[in-house]
Amino acid sequence: MKINSVRKLTIAALLIAMGVIIPMIMPKIVIGPASFTLASHVPLFVAMFFSPNIAIAVALGTAFGFMMTAPFIIALRALSHVVFAVIGATYLQKHPEIILSNKKFQSYNFIIGLIHASVELLVVAIFFLVGNNAGATYDGNLFVFLFGFIGLGGFIHSMVDYNIAFFVMKSLSKAFDVPVFLKAKETKV
Repeated sequence: MKINSVRKLTIAALLIAMGVIIPMIMPKIVIGPASFTLASHVPLFVAMFFSPNIAIAVALGTAFGFMMTAPFIIALRALSHVVFAVIGATYLQKHPEIILSNKKFQSYNFIIGLIHASVELLVVAIFFLVGNNAGATYDGNLFVFLFGFIGLGGFIHSMVDYNIAFFVMKSLSKAFDVPVFLKAKETKV
């Protein structure tokens, strides 16, 4: 039991570190509070294949990291990831067999992407509506900015990053024990 706890803590710590480092080194597009960094969500999506607790720890840890390294609105967006991380990781734990079907996994990915983008859009909209938009700029109207960049852009970004995470974890699960992949194999037999 103790070894398992240390393993989970180590996995969470490594994923948090990766979640903070990736946005610092990967190419990104920043338009006001909208920032799109390739693979920035991958550590959190990877955590979802382990457990809801690890996913929560990674979401909170990366949000804290962003509080120290990024504008406040981006840290708030990162904090909003707790919502989809809990929902997605819990669903994966209950239905691990979805990873065995590309169609089912992509449907799941689509729903997680919608939740992810919707919650981030809500955070940014509230941030702008209460007038805390100092330092955040955008050209054009707020509706296009929110639903175009934050909503649609966030949705596409989420789907791409989750597919990267799935590809990485599918490969790693051949050599390492990844709970969702182990449970999926058990359901297959």
